[in-house]
Amino acid sequence: MVTRFCAFLVVACGLLVALTACNGDLPLALYLELNRGGLEESAGPDRPVTFVVEPGTPARVIARNLEEAGLINDARLFEAYVRVNGLAEKLEAGTFVLSPAMTPVEIAAALQEARAPGLRLTIPEGWRLEEVAAFLDAQTPLSGQEYLILTADAALHARRYAFLAAAPAGATLEGYLFPDTYELSAENPMAAALVQNQLDRFAERVVPVYQAAVAADATTFSLHEVLTLASIVEREAVVPEERPVIAGVFRNRLDRGMKLEADPTVQYALGYQPDSGRWWKTPLAAGDTVNTLSPYNTYLYPGLPPGPIASPGLSSIEAVLYPAQHDFLYFVALPDGSGRHAFARTFDEHLENVRRYYGGP
Repeated sequence: MVTRFCAFLVVACGLLVALTACNGDLPLALYLELNRGGLEESAGPDRPVTFVVEPGTPARVIARNLEEAGLINDARLFEAYVRVNGLAEKLEAGTFVLSPAMTPVEIAAALQEARAPGLRLTIPEGWRLEEVAAFLDAQTPLSGQEYLILTADAALHARRYAFLAAAPAGATLEGYLFPDTYELSAENPMAAALVQNQLDRFAERVVPVYQAAVAADATTFSLHEVLTLASIVEREAVVPEERPVIAGVFRNRLDRGMKLEADPTVQYALGYQPDSGRWWKTPLAAGDTVNTLSPYNTYLYPGLPPGPIASPGLSSIEAVLYPAQHDFLYFVALPDGSGRHAFARTFDEHLENVRRYYGGP
């Protein structure tokens, strides 16, 4: 009986201290004391979660948003902790990178140290290196020239990224820089950081997909060959569901020893067009396909060009690894602006499609 009474006194004293510290906020203090063990529990496995606190957001709303983001298990316990300990007014507005593996106490500490918003930029699918560099110079504090220097030789990065070891001698990073949205440090944004992030993302998103295809005997292409063809598919395809079909056309032509005759490869060889301010000449002139003397001109040279002509997205890469099975050898873009194509099995069918949609004899 005496032991139970002493235990009761200990709990009562603890509650009294908590109630005194909260300046009269009795329900929160009591809830905190009864659930204190939850302050050492995490909500899930480690993964980065970007969490934004807008200026003037009260602790209760922050707690609720944390719970909705899966970062904590108990919004009321978090609110109780920061209020009872005088931290509610110390939570800062800003952008934070948190994790469900953090405890509520660790999250509360992190929310007291807001970092400056990072530099957020998006590299679209289908851009060539020079386009990215021009964008960096025009729209960001990053140096486009530095970006081109860092991406000019894949071998310079092969020690850190094993997948580059098999790239042909003299290859650039064209095609290996994953197009995506990136956030860089606001304090010291550097082109080197963007290149590293793009290569990291490539290793994370593309390499496992390629390795799985090789393991399943889905392709005999090297990674460089896959990226080369995928970059052409990326420039040709507009409608997502046509990517595997277009990839299938090119695979059929390669299997039959036919030239690819892909306009984007000629456009890549022609490069920047001062008259239009574009990197991809559209439309091509009548003589461009025969007068552009470049190994990238697939109207003149059989097989794949020396390397990628742009940064393909994952969908185009998967289309090359798992192309649609069909007998099509030709396609022509429809003139209705839909981005779709008419496909043909023979050259005569192709000519008929051209006449049907564009007129002529």
